[in-house]
Amino acid sequence: MKVVHVNAEAQRNACLARLCAEVYGQEAGLTPLVVFTGTCSVFFPQEAARLFAAVDGQGKPQALALLVLDEEGEGMTVTHACALDQADSKQRLISELTLKAPLRVEVDNAEQEAFYKKSGIKRWFGGVDGKRIGLGARHPAKSIRELAPTLVLDEALILRRFKHDPKTFEAAKQAFLKGLNDFPQSL
Repeated sequence: MKVVHVNAEAQRNACLARLCAEVYGQEAGLTPLVVFTGTCSVFFPQEAARLFAAVDGQGKPQALALLVLDEEGEGMTVTHACALDQADSKQRLISELTLKAPLRVEVDNAEQEAFYKKSGIKRWFGGVDGKRIGLGARHPAKSIRELAPTLVLDEALILRRFKHDPKTFEAAKQAFLKGLNDFPQSL
């Protein structure tokens, strides 16, 4: 398995659509579409997010992860990740990214924390609302006070735009569906 940065726009959008669908499922309402639209129209053009895939020997995607920069541009937070085929492919992808990127994760429960610890995230801090924040070895922060906030999308703004501009909503929906239909067999 190797890790590839999915940078070509068509492949990136297709992989992002699949990632959002996998993470949120079919019962998530508009959330997958909002995250997809905001990431494609805001984060990718500003180079504030990167999409990575773990691929097998034939280039077939096995797992996907979206990393978003923090406000200082020093760290990258895993905001979305999923396995596509083998259950351990997500963990192998995160393990590889931990070695190469200034990685940060935020978790809600002990199961998620154990997953990331097994993936190589060794430094942990208590966050707000019971969240735990983990940092990879390459992350420059030495304490929780040194952590810059992760960039976030204004999801409410995107939803308002969808509500007030049906053409924008339809274009976003079609782009998302095209991404799902065009998911690459190899990268």
